[in-house]
Amino acid sequence: MNSFFATYGGMILGILGGGIAAALACIGSARGTGMAGEAGAGLLREKPDMFSKVLILQIIPGTQGLYGFVIWFIEVLWMGILDGSAVGMDVYQGLLYAVACLPIGFGGLFSAIYQGRVAVSSIHLMAKQPDSMGKGVMLCVIVEFYAILCLLASFLMLIGIHNAAV
Repeated sequence: MNSFFATYGGMILGILGGGIAAALACIGSARGTGMAGEAGAGLLREKPDMFSKVLILQIIPGTQGLYGFVIWFIEVLWMGILDGSAVGMDVYQGLLYAVACLPIGFGGLFSAIYQGRVAVSSIHLMAKQPDSMGKGVMLCVIVEFYAILCLLASFLMLIGIHNAAV
């Protein structure tokens, strides 16, 4: 058992961290886009010509899932999962990779949900004021800024870990 953990422990921890980042960010995006889609469907029942505007507001909370996937991909690429060189990675190195993925995981989860709520409110605003889409998008972009900061934090940590290992 001890040799198994020494051989695969670092790789397992790293994969776990990347998986958590992608999963949490995608869960948040699914929740946020789902809420916006529900609100949008209600508006489209009355005003079907607003489909493109509703779709844009629904898509915005989906970016966090993409950010989580990007971090996961970079992590597994740099860890050596794709070419098999991650086997034998020490536990400390795997833990570093795992922790580097946490900002986008948790930041993506919560920012996508809150951004979805802002998108829902923006869709309600458009129901009363059809020309107010720009205002709604700007309100959503403010939440997006914090998701981008989380993406940047994870990415910069991954760069540091990768450069230290090379």
